[in-house]
Amino acid sequence: MNAVLKTMNEATAPGVGEYLTFRLGEEEYGLDILAVQEIRGYEAPTRVANAPAFLKGVSNLRGTIVPIIDMRLRFNCASAEYNHLTVVIILNLRERVVGIVVDSVSDVIELTAEQVQPAPDVESTIDARCIRCLGSVGGRMLILLDIEKLMASPDMGLANT
Repeated sequence: MNAVLKTMNEATAPGVGEYLTFRLGEEEYGLDILAVQEIRGYEAPTRVANAPAFLKGVSNLRGTIVPIIDMRLRFNCASAEYNHLTVVIILNLRERVVGIVVDSVSDVIELTAEQVQPAPDVESTIDARCIRCLGSVGGRMLILLDIEKLMASPDMGLANT
């Protein structure tokens, strides 16, 4: 019985689950694998006039118009260089499809309750409410994002659907 309760508590603990990990500069992030629709190579999107710099434009994905957000620009990384490793992660968030540009995708990992810690309360370019927690895997520190909250935040400039 205790083993069953421990498993149930771990499954409901914040941050426990499977994450797609990706890099932005020297930092590694993770997002809930269930939000990922697909991963595509980077192709320049169609620019949208007067959009914020991090909103690179829109792409047509099999008949769906998808806003493409460069996370490196959104998080104020030193540079946004496009190369053969640059990818777009297509997210399906509550009937909204959004693409995010990242430096590279690392892997899919599963985190247990012992591998997650609360995020520190520090000033950053990411709203603290959009960081679920921090994960630790084999000496690597991951910033685990609440991608739905991040994409729904008013400063992202995405209209509600």
